[in-house]
Amino acid sequence: MSEERPVHTWLTDMDGVLVHEEVPIPGAPEFVEALKASGLRFLVLTNNSIFTPRDLRARLLGSGIDVPEESIWTSALATAQFLADQRPHGTAYVVGEAGLTTALHDIGYVMTERDPDYVVLGETRTYSFEAITRAIRLVEAGARFIATNPDVSGPSPAGSLPATGSVAALISAATGRSPYFIGKPNPLMMRSALNRLEAHSETTVMVGDRMDTDIISGLEAGLRTVLVTTGSTRPEDVERFPYRPTRVVDSIADLVDLVRPAESDDRA
Repeated sequence: MSEERPVHTWLTDMDGVLVHEEVPIPGAPEFVEALKASGLRFLVLTNNSIFTPRDLRARLLGSGIDVPEESIWTSALATAQFLADQRPHGTAYVVGEAGLTTALHDIGYVMTERDPDYVVLGETRTYSFEAITRAIRLVEAGARFIATNPDVSGPSPAGSLPATGSVAALISAATGRSPYFIGKPNPLMMRSALNRLEAHSETTVMVGDRMDTDIISGLEAGLRTVLVTTGSTRPEDVERFPYRPTRVVDSIADLVDLVRPAESDDRA
């Protein structure tokens, strides 16, 4: 990481960086506590659109990681911000759970099945044939197609589950219309987080566990990036990509010293 530029803001992915499912990754509680003590601005980012920030805070707290609700940024919130900028007080047919519907209600959107401006697809553990069929027909009728993120599968204790990207592919195959994905690897997710914090890309670092989502979206948003190898991308896989993170570390524990109050301005 460059020695010339200070770090004023940290963005970090959640799954694979701070937790595996609900099991904390060693060093994650200490990293978050160091961030809070430092006074630096930070957000925990996730492509998961199922849960509200309040829900995610409770889940993380159950894992021993105390992240303030206002320091959690989801693809659902980024999607809501995008729609508020594009078409204020619009209408949408939503396939998703509370994380997405709450975010859209909070920006003044109306949920409707009658001639909506958008079909907004998020993640849910209860995708229904009826809801997907309705989404297909509304997209065919002219509704704009938005999806919270392109992840094709998600983890569960029993194994992989189909996620937003898989269902988006089904709707696209049926309609011939591709969605606009808001979440990572779209750098829009990073920019929306920076806007929320009133932060600058030049003094921000993104920490993630996936080269193809966290790192590429950070790079394209102009951030310095750190890959931790506790998640999806293994150390031996890094060289397969045509781009590199600023730094590769074993885990989030290796970054704790970088955010301690006395060292935060000159150790990056």
